[in-house]
Amino acid sequence: MKRIRPTFGYATAAAAVLAVCFGYSAAASAADIAPHRALYSMTLGSSKNDSGVASASGTMAYQWGETCDGWTVEQRYRLKMGYAEQQDVEISSNFVTWESKDGLHYRFNQKESRNGNTSEEIRGEAQLNEAGKGGTADFAKPDAKKIDLPAGTLFPSAHTILLIDRAAAGENFISRQIFDGATEETAVLVSGVIGPKIEPDADAAGKSPLLNRPGWRVRLAFFPADQKADKPDYELGMLLLDNGISRDMVIDYGDYSIRAKLEDIEALPKPHC
Repeated sequence: MKRIRPTFGYATAAAAVLAVCFGYSAAASAADIAPHRALYSMTLGSSKNDSGVASASGTMAYQWGETCDGWTVEQRYRLKMGYAEQQDVEISSNFVTWESKDGLHYRFNQKESRNGNTSEEIRGEAQLNEAGKGGTADFAKPDAKKIDLPAGTLFPSAHTILLIDRAAAGENFISRQIFDGATEETAVLVSGVIGPKIEPDADAAGKSPLLNRPGWRVRLAFFPADQKADKPDYELGMLLLDNGISRDMVIDYGDYSIRAKLEDIEALPKPHC
């Protein structure tokens, strides 16, 4: 069973030529992130005959909050995977993070269970020496250990904001080393292709003012930590709005895909700093 990681923060290694060319500066960001809480339905998007995957259904709750000095993200999902020749598996995950707005400090806590039994728990914190430089990640669970983060590493919120800024500037390709703490690996390369700007959709805007924003179709490829790998572990496609909201997502593992559709959304308050 492949890991289901429909997260908004990413990582991996392919076109590393751009990975360390730019440091991230929150002050230089043009993106105006809208703190929000969203609910997505999850279904099987596609499945090849030899994948063994017969069905998928579930929900994902995603919350991106803002404090005076940082971003908080909580992602919870419950997904039931049905297989043609083996027992169905129900996966539950709770992933909580805090990231400083200067992009240098990050805390992460993930707990995952399968069929009601805890299968994985990861907790720790990471820091970068300065923008564009390397750093370290200190894991408290499952085992205490420290790993190095390469130069140019970004944390998830900084990466999403950078995606929006580069899209707004008219760029169509971006590749960065990202560390999210969802596994015990170091930062991995995420390569992204950004499509043309899409104007607000009247039907979507009618559901919430938060959706009355332009956006871009973005396709992210997540490569394995082994830098010799020439194929991604999986790809994530989404319609990313300029306020940080994703209207829909498809997580593509090659032999099957999971689709996440936005069902409900509400605004969260901005801090008074």
